Amino acid sequence: MSIIDNKKAFFDYFIEERFEAGMVLQGWEVKAIREGRVQIKEAYVVIRDAEIYLIGCHISPLISASTHVLADPGRTRKLLLNAIEIKKLIGKVEQRGYTLVPLNLHFSKGRVKCEIGLGRGKKQHDKREASKDRDWQIEKARIMRSGSKIAD
Repeated sequence: MSIIDNKKAFFDYFIEERFEAGMVLQGWEVKAIREGRVQIKEAYVVIRDAEIYLIGCHISPLISASTHVLADPGRTRKLLLNAIEIKKLIGKVEQRGYTLVPLNLHFSKGRVKCEIGLGRGKKQHDKREASKDRDWQIEKARIMRSGSKIAD
């Protein structure tokens, strides 16, 4: 069950591989995520000391759930992956110029997971081409719908 998607990631990057990572969260953060008070539009993933972190993910605290805790909505959160996956990501990011991008947050077996994508940045002309393709698909669907009404 998806909580939030990062649509901007697909506009800015060619996503070549996806990984599902667990997240180290505090209790108030999980409650706020369940209420949908999370934003990952400007978030990014970095590698430090052979560990992966999510930076820029904003989780707004609930007033009722976090009265006894000093909540930091923009804190850095650690992502959990297998050591083999982390080594693979480190190699690709450092050698080939890939970027790690958070794609979405979702629930898996009651736990909050972050899907991260290994992406290569799009140039401006690539973004324009993708926009033209999307507009043409919409126009083509519109033509097909109106064509079926004329035939009836």
